[in-house]
Amino acid sequence: MVKVSEHLQGKKSPRSKQGFGIVEVLIAAAVLGFLYVAILNLQGGNRDALLRIRGRDGATEVAQNIIDSLGALGIANLTDDKLKNGAGVIQPIIIDPIKRTWEGQPGVLRNKMTVDYRAEVTVSPDAEYMANTGSMLLSAMSSSSYSHVYAKRLDVKVSWHFKNSIQSITVSGVIR
Repeated sequence: MVKVSEHLQGKKSPRSKQGFGIVEVLIAAAVLGFLYVAILNLQGGNRDALLRIRGRDGATEVAQNIIDSLGALGIANLTDDKLKNGAGVIQPIIIDPIKRTWEGQPGVLRNKMTVDYRAEVTVSPDAEYMANTGSMLLSAMSSSSYSHVYAKRLDVKVSWHFKNSIQSITVSGVIR
């Protein structure tokens, strides 16, 4: 018959230790340290993702506000003659800087996120949306037909800095 030793039967020998040893404590501390660093890394990634999303949403809002404002001015204020520079070239309209600020997520640390935007508005030339109309009455009174611009296309490019790179969106709209 095989004799089973006492420590396999659940009886403790007088030399067995009670509690945790220094090695177990150091391993537990190292594991907790790695978990803490991982959580901090995730929190930083969440802040960057939130800033990227807010930046893009803010750029869309800025572009739409510019299109709405120029639409409220009316097409008569955006003629080629009014948009030409001294050399006779139509230059884009630059609006710089436009600031948007958001409150960070609620919690222990409150922070504000501020994004600086730069908008560049390109207005289509008059000839792109020009209509020529004529009638028998107009042709009898004069030799030319009547021309008018019935719409203008606006291309609004909004750019902003994010993590050492320049992000941008382009929104187009037509005003009448």
